[in-house]
Amino acid sequence: MKDKIKVVITNNQKEVKIPTGLRMLVRRCCNAVLKLENFEGSAEISVTFVDNKTIRDYNKQYRDKDYVTDVLSFPMGENGVYDLDPANGAKMLGDVVISMEKAVEQAERFGHSLQREVGYLTAHSVLHLLGYDHEDEGLQRVRMREKEERVMEQLGLPSSSSYVMTDSE
Repeated sequence: MKDKIKVVITNNQKEVKIPTGLRMLVRRCCNAVLKLENFEGSAEISVTFVDNKTIRDYNKQYRDKDYVTDVLSFPMGENGVYDLDPANGAKMLGDVVISMEKAVEQAERFGHSLQREVGYLTAHSVLHLLGYDHEDEGLQRVRMREKEERVMEQLGLPSSSSYVMTDSE
């Protein structure tokens, strides 16, 4: 039996119309990250589109940071050990929450498509679900960025320009 990747996508916002094909892109992105990381076994990932107010509430509630952010990751595993979905035995990797309002804003600011931005945020977040971290600003952050860009190129969404986040962002 072939390993299956189940991506459950929920749209819990009304601010941004979800473009045709965006859900498929998110699924392809999740698959590309897991393939890049040689992930073995079946997996489940939940992706939810929210508005700025909701993601700000989550950021305050779960991270004690009272501001709007672009994406939040809620990993369910630790050190490569995951809970299994009793229905199908898939490893439950966790939840990705994307602010569609913030994604539109950042796509405009960086001069690329909403698809590229949502794809990038998805890749970034799935790497977090797999245990990557960039809080130390060092090598892991560089490695994450390289992996994110590799996935974007595989999906035909290479960066139009290199952008560097400043301390104020």
